[in-house]
Amino acid sequence: MLRDRAILIVSPNGPLAEAGFAKLAQEVDPFIASNGKLTGLMVCVEGFPGWDSFRAMISHVEFIRDHHRKIDRIAAVTDSEALKAMTEVSKGFVSPQIRQFPSDQRNEALAWLETGDASLDQPQS
Repeated sequence: MLRDRAILIVSPNGPLAEAGFAKLAQEVDPFIASNGKLTGLMVCVEGFPGWDSFRAMISHVEFIRDHHRKIDRIAAVTDSEALKAMTEVSKGFVSPQIRQFPSDQRNEALAWLETGDASLDQPQS
């Protein structure tokens, strides 16, 4: 959590677990309660790791439902074609601005999260 910038960075390194979403909520909920929102969420991942259980999938959906209106921007930092497509599809279902960045553009993703600079919204190849 980059508290001074109101940005959360997550880098899952295995299947997503129910306990992980509880831990994530414990980290961000007090911050959101004090500050009203997160400026950004950066998700850095090589590919979608899946869930370790059905309950983990439900926890993921519940976390999104409970938090998406409290985040200004989401940057998906990945080269995964499947996650690039999921990023595009997600734009129609959640409140934050969402943008995908190639894995070698983590600094650019962070700059976009901080500023929301539209000049950084050029399509990626």
